[in-house]
Amino acid sequence: MSLYDDAVLVLKGYEGQEELRRSYLDHLAAHPDGMWKACQAGHLTASALVIDPEHGRVLLTLHRKLRMWLQMGGHCEPGDPTLGAAALREATEESGIAGLTPLPGGPVRLDRHPIPAPCHWHFDVQYAVLAPPGAVHEISDESLDLRWYGYDEVAGVADESVVRLLEATRARL
Repeated sequence: MSLYDDAVLVLKGYEGQEELRRSYLDHLAAHPDGMWKACQAGHLTASALVIDPEHGRVLLTLHRKLRMWLQMGGHCEPGDPTLGAAALREATEESGIAGLTPLPGGPVRLDRHPIPAPCHWHFDVQYAVLAPPGAVHEISDESLDLRWYGYDEVAGVADESVVRLLEATRARL
């Protein structure tokens, strides 16, 4: 199964955010290249919130280009077999933490946001991953900083999309 086919199946099975979910599926139907960064009309991305429920905290990255505290994530790559695998790969690469495990149940949220030209939109499929006990993070080239934030601190440093992702993740826990 191709990554495109997996994305369609994941989105068809996703419950909630019906109008947004439909716009993702419509985008893929109109753009067979909609999984890839080269699609200038917009493309799917995969992200993951790294969470440590035992300590009530999440790991956020200070994004190098955007200079905002965000969850880990980014573009799908040809070697990614599934959207969930792409999100896990991104979270592992950007956090430096080995042994992250996906929160069961598939994507936690969808978040579509505009991005600078030449592309127009990121259709982000957002997952959550659990950090193993004693997880040690390491800053990647894509980050200016990585930092653990308590659940109650996230709204003070991150935008609403991250806050909504945290709320949805905590509801699933």
